[in-house]
Amino acid sequence: MLKQIAWNTFKNTGNINTFMELKEVDKAIENANNEQKNETFEQDKNKDFKKINL
Repeated sequence: MLKQIAWNTFKNTGNINTFMELKEVDKAIENANNEQKNETFEQDKNKDFKKINL
């Protein structure tokens, strides 16, 4: 969604810097979401491991 906003902003203003900055923000958000998913997976895996060893 942010990528589309960036593209529309570029088309309307012609400012490539705004487009590039918004793409970087979009990438950062995606990376943060992926890290959060990985942390949740690791926590769930650890809980399952503890249950097995009881």
